[in-house]
Amino acid sequence: MSQLVSSSFLGLNLQHFPVRRLSADDPGRWLAAGWKDFRRAPTLSLLYGGGLVLIGYLVVLALLALEMESLLPVTTAGFFLIAPILAIGLYDVSRRHQTGEPASLMLALTAWQRNPPGIATMGLVLMLSVAAWMQIAILIFMGFYHSAPPPMDDFIHGVLMSPQLIPFLLVGSATGYVLGSFVFALSAISIPMLLDRDIAVGTAICTSIAAVQKNWDVMFAWAATIVFLVAMGMATMFVGLVITLPLVAYGSWHAYRASVE
Repeated sequence: MSQLVSSSFLGLNLQHFPVRRLSADDPGRWLAAGWKDFRRAPTLSLLYGGGLVLIGYLVVLALLALEMESLLPVTTAGFFLIAPILAIGLYDVSRRHQTGEPASLMLALTAWQRNPPGIATMGLVLMLSVAAWMQIAILIFMGFYHSAPPPMDDFIHGVLMSPQLIPFLLVGSATGYVLGSFVFALSAISIPMLLDRDIAVGTAICTSIAAVQKNWDVMFAWAATIVFLVAMGMATMFVGLVITLPLVAYGSWHAYRASVE
């Protein structure tokens, strides 16, 4: 295993594993490698992806039952923040393909056992990020409309047709972009790395930040690719996520392997 190195980020001294310089072609290679993993285990991939889609439907039904449909856009955005930890089993499928080990749905569902403290800690970090995003989004809404998000009927007439809509969307989108970028920098490399290596959470996070900082343009392109594919899956009433979620998860594993020595 490589020795830790140091780098600076926002005035902080990070101790992390060495990270490689990436090229503009790498996101395409990761996606191609991810598709290869998908084709090697299509049934496993579809079942895992289908399980994640089912969770999404249950969340939507819960919001509908609670008459909180207006929170659907915020909740959808929050999914992007929590998704990396939900894909832990898919990372393990790619890992097993690389090492020549057998892969199965049961092994994927128990992949967290390779590093329970580290993976649980990252899960908590991402859950707190989602909770923070939900609270911030509601505060932004209240700042513009002086009330909590209303039921959908009132939301359509009172929000979507209001003069505050454009500035509200701009502020909300900018805030979501900043928080999403921060969470991506923390988790893009760290979660697959915690699955692959017996290391501390802090080291994994610092390595992830260092990889994103060193290759910000390539990582931005990769993040945009993830957002596009997941958004396309959501646009099909979540059905397309059965394919796109495993695909980007497998690709993210290969992004980690390409980024860290």
